Amino acid sequence: MVPNFNVMMKPASGMCNLRCKYCFYTDEMENRETPNLGLMSEETLKNVLTKVLAETTSICTIAFQGGEPTIAGLDFFKKAVAYAKELNVNHCKVDFALQTNGTLLTQEWCQFFAENRFLVGVSLDGVKDTHDRNRLDADDKGTYQRVTRALQMLESAGCDFNILTVVTKDTARNFRKIYGFYERNGWEYQQYIPCLDPLGEERGQYPWSLTPDKMGEYLKSAFDCWYQDLVAGKKKYHRYFDNLLLMLDGQMPEACGMAGFCGMQYVVEADGSTFPCDFYMMDEYCIGNFNTDSIEEMNQKRRDIGFIQASLTPDPECLSCPYKDLCRGGCRRDRDYFEKGIGKNYFCPAYKEFFAYALPRLQHAYRILASGRR
Repeated sequence: MVPNFNVMMKPASGMCNLRCKYCFYTDEMENRETPNLGLMSEETLKNVLTKVLAETTSICTIAFQGGEPTIAGLDFFKKAVAYAKELNVNHCKVDFALQTNGTLLTQEWCQFFAENRFLVGVSLDGVKDTHDRNRLDADDKGTYQRVTRALQMLESAGCDFNILTVVTKDTARNFRKIYGFYERNGWEYQQYIPCLDPLGEERGQYPWSLTPDKMGEYLKSAFDCWYQDLVAGKKKYHRYFDNLLLMLDGQMPEACGMAGFCGMQYVVEADGSTFPCDFYMMDEYCIGNFNTDSIEEMNQKRRDIGFIQASLTPDPECLSCPYKDLCRGGCRRDRDYFEKGIGKNYFCPAYKEFFAYALPRLQHAYRILASGRR
């Protein structure tokens, strides 16, 4: 048994009502023998929750992603909440989270999320122009208006939510405009994830591709905005910078891609098959199935394929880098060249540029916040 357990479920597999141009999960599905695994059954849902909650003594985080998880229907999530209460044999705290494109939400959905204390992540790529450039529906139409309407409904329902923005070439060069837009709307909890190019292809070839120079531009612009607000007493949550503050405080980052090695993740597809990371949901990385295997058997398969071990060895150049204690090599997916093995992070030049630019002010930000705790 463990004090904390995190599980991510994909109740609608990769099914989605949108056709986002950069979708990494569509790419992963196309690299599997069975791309789409349908809707999660009630039996699979119950088997996952039974095994996970039996292992957890303190906090269990149950997150739902996709595809678009709301395609599974509201009744599925009502059953998930009911089963979590019924099967919570160790009386641990259960936290629910869900990541959505927002376009299928109704007031009923939002009220359910609020009543059951779901943390809802909504995918929004900034202002209308930057969002609608890549986040299109099946009719090739932009979705900005529907997403912002969903945010209004979540806010009216009193639901906790944050904004998830994919950093593309376009959002990187328009970051200040996007940040100002979020600020005017009062959206203070923000996450940004770098765009991923298709597996096995040379990176940087697509209109949306995030290249190291654009990644560096984004990091510097984002930090300037975040730092300016912090010193003015208006600090906003930015997952990357807030995790750097944790590291300056001697704590482990909660964002797994910043730890320097892969963690113990359980990402569950609709049929119960389980993978060690959302970025590695291809057949060769399957570590078992919650319908047939115990958690220990899945952990043993994780060890057998060497998934965590492969992430532990830094690139030789990282060992002499002055920023190694904060960078730690970055996310494995950005270090993984697959057929060539794991090496230096694709965004290494961007991180070096950023830390050289921002480290003194980052340390100052830490001192400001640390003094306020005394």
